[in-house]
Amino acid sequence: MKIHLIIALWFLLGLAVMNEVHAEIFVYPEKGQTQQQQEQDEFACYSWAKQQTGVDPNQVSQQPAGTPPPSGGAAGGAVRGAVAGTVVGAIAGDAGKGAAIGAGAGAVGGAAKQRNQAEQQQQTQQQATAQQQQANQSYNRAYSTCLQGKGYRVG
Repeated sequence: MKIHLIIALWFLLGLAVMNEVHAEIFVYPEKGQTQQQQEQDEFACYSWAKQQTGVDPNQVSQQPAGTPPPSGGAAGGAVRGAVAGTVVGAIAGDAGKGAAIGAGAGAVGGAAKQRNQAEQQQQTQQQATAQQQQANQSYNRAYSTCLQGKGYRVG
């Protein structure tokens, strides 16, 4: 359940980043530029801002795809623990008891490992989202600055 929530949050964060990059920027010609001139200037500023920042708002998200959910967890840990416990139990004289103890310990360890992996993936996704937002803001600043230099009001 927790993994599904994390995946849903990654998806929503990705949408927020895409929407920010494609946010509508309003451009008003302050020096009587024609529609054709404005289109040429907007394209020139798009190209310049893309070159300066490395961000292309016409690309779908430049954010890395979500990593798959952690695998293994309690069940995988229980299996590995039971196998190890069987070996230890066989040496001690009771393989069944060793398998049971190993399965319990493995389940606890596997669940903790899965939780740690999920937390690390969430932190990585948050960092990627923050970096993408900064890149998008940088592009928008460069694009707006270029247009302002060509005599447009940008809002």
